[in-house]
Order: sequence, then structure tokens, then C-alpha cells
Amino acid sequence: MSRKPFTDYQPPIQYTGFKTRKDVYVPMRDGVQLCIDINLPDGEGPFPALLSFGQHNKDLLDAEYSASMPPQPAWSHFWFGNIESGDTKFFCTRGYAHVVAQARGAGKSGPGSPLDAQWDHYDLIEWMAQQDWCDGNIGMIGLSNFGMNQVMAAGSQPPHLKAIFPQDPGFVFGGFRELNLGGVLSTLFYHLDHMSVDHMTRGQPPVLPEDLELLWEKAMHNPDYRMYKNFYNLLTQKGQSNPLGLTWPFLLYPYDSPNSYQLGKDKADRIQIPVYTGSGQYAIDYHFHWQGCQHLYELLHDVPKKLLLTGPAHQERPFHSKVLHNEALKWYDYWLKGIDTGVMDEPPVRYYVTGENQWHSGESWPLPETQWTPFYLNSWERLQRDPIDPYSWDGANEPDAFVQSPPTLTNKIAKLRYMTDPLSEDVLIAGPISMKFWASIDSDDTNWIITLKDLGPDCSHRTGRQGERDLPELPELYLTKGFLKASMRELDPQLSTPYRPWHKLTQDAQKPVVPGEINEYDVEVLSVCHLFKAGHRICVEISCLDLPDGACCVADTEYIPYHICRNATVCHKVYRDGTHPSHILLPVIPQDPQ
Repeated sequence: MSRKPFTDYQPPIQYTGFKTRKDVYVPMRDGVQLCIDINLPDGEGPFPALLSFGQHNKDLLDAEYSASMPPQPAWSHFWFGNIESGDTKFFCTRGYAHVVAQARGAGKSGPGSPLDAQWDHYDLIEWMAQQDWCDGNIGMIGLSNFGMNQVMAAGSQPPHLKAIFPQDPGFVFGGFRELNLGGVLSTLFYHLDHMSVDHMTRGQPPVLPEDLELLWEKAMHNPDYRMYKNFYNLLTQKGQSNPLGLTWPFLLYPYDSPNSYQLGKDKADRIQIPVYTGSGQYAIDYHFHWQGCQHLYELLHDVPKKLLLTGPAHQERPFHSKVLHNEALKWYDYWLKGIDTGVMDEPPVRYYVTGENQWHSGESWPLPETQWTPFYLNSWERLQRDPIDPYSWDGANEPDAFVQSPPTLTNKIAKLRYMTDPLSEDVLIAGPISMKFWASIDSDDTNWIITLKDLGPDCSHRTGRQGERDLPELPELYLTKGFLKASMRELDPQLSTPYRPWHKLTQDAQKPVVPGEINEYDVEVLSVCHLFKAGHRICVEISCLDLPDGACCVADTEYIPYHICRNATVCHKVYRDGTHPSHILLPVIPQDPQ
């Protein structure tokens, strides 16, 4: 582990302006034409090229539009997630052509689905390589959708694609698992659809194929879906709404594919070029970008690879981050221009630690020096390193309990919490997290939600004296969450590790809970990089309800969605005694002796 400033690389400015060819149509092998913008430095070429390829509205991504507004931080009301192809002026003035392409079936490009033509990336990249303005060295740039398309493009193996820089990729394992953690349905793409610029013509709802009609009938009678009138309304339209196409099918079939791991491995095996991937802790809230980059890095082999994990503030829009743009050109100046930028001399993993607000580096992910440390639940809201001793009068056999009413009856989220004493020294965690606990419920299902927080600073002591028996209200810093639908608790023993439980999440593996039966639950909690300072407390909360921020079941911010929960009142009992050593497993990183 080492600590130093993130980067001091400044790609040299070679040109003072650029020129644009807007709405150029390029035919694919089947005759469908993709609409692209070509942005070139204002000098003599040819140039290496960076391609931004995605489904989002190209007219929001052109240089003229980006010049009309300053980049908006994540806390601005005018942050708009789709504008994520990168800073054209930055790339062109540093000697790169920047091509922005819209996938088929979107905007001005020809009809069809991106899934219908896996070779569009290949065809467009090879077309670019033959143009007189391109020197044949091509990379890709952009966040999120543009990051996922980089992974798809690399898998198609176009000869002139030399490296990729996929930030915020996702869906390495097919989509369901990385978006709907533990089988708990996320509402992200419902809210993103309200931000989309797709045009839709609606008539009468279509007649579905027989197998889908049966799934639709079942979904229409799901009491949890009926509670969310916005999603029930989506169901009544039988797929006419939801152009991004993820919320609707997951409502009908809320399960993962049995071969999702193999599909992800095959996807990574097809990538034969250098990959610099990453995301930020902002993506913990909607899961799949944060999960996607770590899964991709893990599965890649026999290629140069790097991983970058940034902090909790989302990248500004239009995507402009000078840190990431400098790092991208440090990568591409090396792989496309042949400049020794030192990028491959640095450790392969860089991660930002909140609480300390410093960059760290490592040799792999998870970090090889990780000390996997359990913290055990105890009575009186205590969280401790020592396990409960089953051969003494340690702990308490009575479980802790909470009762949650559905959100049609309350805005209050019931929960249990457990916390350490104020820490005597700093504790650094960085990496995957899991929680194992034993619990019973009085229903056939629930959603377990695990939240990790930093409480403090705290100089108080709990004693029997008046005024010291209860903890004062302490500052809270939310760090990360994990989710698991109780009926989806079955693990795949071959793919699970102590720090990353791998639930099957298939229809065959779903097992309703027997009311009153004590079951073991292993919850994957999304990784985080954080320093708990001395005098602070590590806090774990257990709940089952996730509420929208706004009225009419809308989210206050598009990228912080809520999850679909139970339309029932459920009593939860959590056991934490010698027979049931419930604990959270944290990735503790030894501190630098200096």
C-alpha cells in the first residue's frame, strides 16, 4: 500500500481548436446506418482516435451543446446523467480525433436493437481506421453506457482497437445480479426512463406470447407490485413504456440466469487488449457500475489491466473530470501514441479512501494484505471483535426484533443497529464486505437490508450515571449497503467466498421462508474504502424497507433509486448468541507503519 497524489500527468496541448463533421452516416454490414459526429484537431492529420459509442441522445453529447453550459456537479438540480461521452475540446486539443456514435435503434441511427448487431462496434472501428484523418490507432472513452459499449467492442476484437478505458461499466454477469442485489428489485431504470429522450407511440397494449402472458398475469397479481402504483401502471401497458427495457422484464421474471457467471467469464475471455476500468463509491447507491468494474477486473486475465476506484461524489455532467481525462490520456498516450507516460510503472489498483480523503494503491483487488476481520453482534446494540463464547454465560439467547409495516401505512423505517465502542485507533477498510446472521420472520419472505455507517466523533462514556445511560445523537456518515431477498438465500458453494457470497438467484433456487424457522443468511455488502478514525464507532444496521425520496413513488435523484419491498407487516428476529455467531466481515487493511 502506498499513498501519494492521484496523478501529475498533464497531456500536452498540441492544437488550439477543432472542427466538427456532424451527422455523418456510416453503413454497417447489414446496411443499417449509424449516425456519428466526427471531431478533429484543427491541424493536419492523421490522428489517433477515441470513440464514444452509446444509446444516449447524440445531440446532447456534441461539442456545441457542451459549450453552452458549465459542467454540473452531482448536487446540482441540472445534473443530467446521459451526457457522459467526454470533453471533446480536451481530447482534440491534445491531438486526438473524437468520434461520438449513436447505436442502432436510437436517435438518428437506423432501426434495430444494439443486441441485434453485435458487430456494429467492429464495423465502425474498422471504418474509422480506413479514414484519412485516422492513423489506425483507436481507443474508446466515456462513462456508464459508453463504458459498457467499450467492453462489448473489445469482445468483438476489431484489429484497430488497441486499448479501452471503460469507467462505470456494468452487467458483466448479464444484468439482473449486478442491478438487483440479492434479488431485491431496484427501481433505477424506471427513473432513468423518465429522463430518456426516446420517442414512443402508444396504442392498445399488445397481445403477448403465451409464456409471457402467463408471467404477466402472475405479475399483475403480485401484492408488492400493486403497492407501487407507478410500476403497476407499467405492467398494464405490457412493455409499451420503459424504453430502456430493464424494469419491465425484471418485473415479469425477477431471476438471474443459471449460467450468468459463465457468460461473464466468456465475455472477459474475449477481451485481448489492455483495459483500464473503474467506478466510484457514488455507484454503491445503484450497484451495477460499482459491481461491474470490480467483476470485470477480476475476470480479465493475460492482458494489461488497471482498476480505479474513486470517491462518493458522482462525476459531473457533461462528463468533464480533469482527473479522469488526464488519466485517460496518460493511458492512451502510452497505448496509442507510444509515449512512455509511466502509466504501466504504477501499481495496478488505485482507490480513494473516505474519512482520510487520500489516494492509496495496491497490487490487486481485493488487496492481498487484507485482514478479513469479523465484528460480532451482541445485546444492547453492541458490535465487538470478540465472538460470543458458547461455553460460558456470554451473550443472550433472546433475539433482537423489529416489526416493519408496509410503506402504505408508515414512513418510518424500523431497524436494529449495532455499534462498537469508540475506536482506540484508526481502522482502515477497503474491499468486499459480507454479513452472516441468523434470523426468523413470521412471513414467507422479506428483504434484508444491511447498512454500514461511521458514527462520531464520540467522546461519551456509557455508565449508570444519570444522563450517561444512553448514547447522545451522533453524526452519521453512510458508507455502503447490502441486500438479500430472504427467499433467495441459497448459495452457490463453488462460487462463494467468505467475503463474497454468491447467491444462485434463480427461480429454481427460490425457497419461501417457513414462518418462525431460524435461517442462516449471508448478505453481500458492497465494497467500500473508508478510514474509521479513532474516537469514531463502526455501526451496522439491519432493516427491510427502502423508501422513495419524493411523492408519487419517485426518486429525488435519478441515480439514487429505492427498491421494491413487501406489502405486508413482518416481524423480524435476529439471533446473536453462541450458537448463532452473527457478524459482519470487514476488509481491514494494516496501517502504514509510517
